[in-house]
Amino acid sequence: MHNLVHVIPNVDALLALEPEELGAKLLFLVRKREGDQKQFHPGNLVNELYNGSDQRRYPRNQQNEVELANMEAWAWLEAQGLIVQEPGTNGQNGWRRLSRRAMRMQSDAELTGFIVARRLPKEIIHPRIADRVWMALIRGEFDSAAFVATRAVEVAVREACQLPNSAIGVPLMRKAFDITKGPLTDPEAEGAEKEAVQHLFAGAIGYFKNPLSHREVAIAEADAAIEIIMLSSHLLRIVDDRKAALDLRKAGNLE
Repeated sequence: MHNLVHVIPNVDALLALEPEELGAKLLFLVRKREGDQKQFHPGNLVNELYNGSDQRRYPRNQQNEVELANMEAWAWLEAQGLIVQEPGTNGQNGWRRLSRRAMRMQSDAELTGFIVARRLPKEIIHPRIADRVWMALIRGEFDSAAFVATRAVEVAVREACQLPNSAIGVPLMRKAFDITKGPLTDPEAEGAEKEAVQHLFAGAIGYFKNPLSHREVAIAEADAAIEIIMLSSHLLRIVDDRKAALDLRKAGNLE
């Protein structure tokens, strides 16, 4: 893996990478080198960093650190199913090959999407938004994922209250969770809790959804998008609970 020193010549930059970040670099170096799925031995590739024919080297006094970082990256790739054990005796002796999933990846962006998706399992996202949001994350469309999630909260609140499409944004949240007559307000909750829920929904829509609706807002980091998605998912579950309680109250009044 002597090419690694050409891709990341600065040893401090190499050692600063997380295993998944370095793993991404190693994966595509192997793809370039082993395009026909030939077997390879991660330990041998690590040894090439200091024992190959290439004259460029990382500093000898940091060899142990460099080798540890590389082995952590290989371990991460194997844990994700991106490299697999070679069948038979070779595999038992440490030889590996790229998995079918890894061979299908054509770019760093695809691998980034895979990593993000692993950090946010689809199963824990509210079903109302899970499919669209998760696919947007995989494609690296973080602003789109956040907008879909927050807009779904707005739509769910409007539908639960049976209000027209003209009811939008913060005013909708204030009306739906009005502490005295809001249809989605919990009548059994303390006054301060009712007010807090109203502020929670109004703040989430006003701060996260509205800017995405009215102007270009770049969300470059996956973590920021994931946090907005999980907040939206939780808000949708609150709406589900309040809608169920509202339906029960209406059914009771009809009896």
